Amino acid sequence: MEEKGLGFSLRALCRVNYHTTMSIIGSFFQGKSVLITGASSGIGEELALQLAQVGARLTLTARRRELLDGLAAKISSASKPAPLVLVADVTQDGELERAVSEAQAAYGKLDVVIANAGFAVGGPIKKLSLDDYRRQFETNVFGVLRTIFASLPALEKSRGNLAIVGSVTGWHANPRGSPYAMSKFALRALANSITPELRLSGVKVTLISPGFVASNIRRVDNRGAFHAEAKDRAPTWLVVPTDKACRDILRAIARGQREAIITGHGKVLVALERFTPWLLRIRGRKAAGRESQRTEPAST
Repeated sequence: MEEKGLGFSLRALCRVNYHTTMSIIGSFFQGKSVLITGASSGIGEELALQLAQVGARLTLTARRRELLDGLAAKISSASKPAPLVLVADVTQDGELERAVSEAQAAYGKLDVVIANAGFAVGGPIKKLSLDDYRRQFETNVFGVLRTIFASLPALEKSRGNLAIVGSVTGWHANPRGSPYAMSKFALRALANSITPELRLSGVKVTLISPGFVASNIRRVDNRGAFHAEAKDRAPTWLVVPTDKACRDILRAIARGQREAIITGHGKVLVALERFTPWLLRIRGRKAAGRESQRTEPAST
């Protein structure tokens, strides 16, 4: 009886937490104009679906038109207003300015920007080139900067919210992952620097730092090409469902949090990095000493 009672209490607590979270998200985002980069799959796609459910007015950007159109159709089939869909590459100058301009023309304002577009370059440094690092930074760092510069005047006008999707890798770097880790460390430094600056003009910045979340990022090769057949090498038991992670992301933005560590294992990793970094250094040395394994899908 006690075990059943405990199980019932936990389920009831989860339901209460879910409804509380959705209430926070709904009350904040309803009617707001939200632009998401990298919205065609993974975290970006799920953010769009959840925001559509609560009545946000969406502008969705990515490089792959067919995926954006499929997402828009999914949203419309649920009897929600069709989002504004725009093909935009964050590595190209001018494309984010166009997206922001069209969002303002469609909705009259821009309240929230989620800089989500990104991918991961991995491998031992001896097998990487300067071009690999440049390609990583062009999307993950300069792509975010292009998004910020394009949207900042509109966000200042609406006294809105900017969310930057980083990673717990911005706290702790693993062997054979230096390009990605460097880019995410850079985003954490960027967020820490601009948060107090932009607050003076009424713009709230939230750094999102996920751990392993179910997405396609680990099926993208070092050149940014997606491989559907590639195996996700993240430990299955650590991968958090995308819908849960995105609820936590949206709640953090709605609350105006400065940083949100998404996933329980991510919180543990950050705590270890802050308070007992020597444990992670030992782990890193052991990982680096093991036989090298491929960390990204083979390019075609």
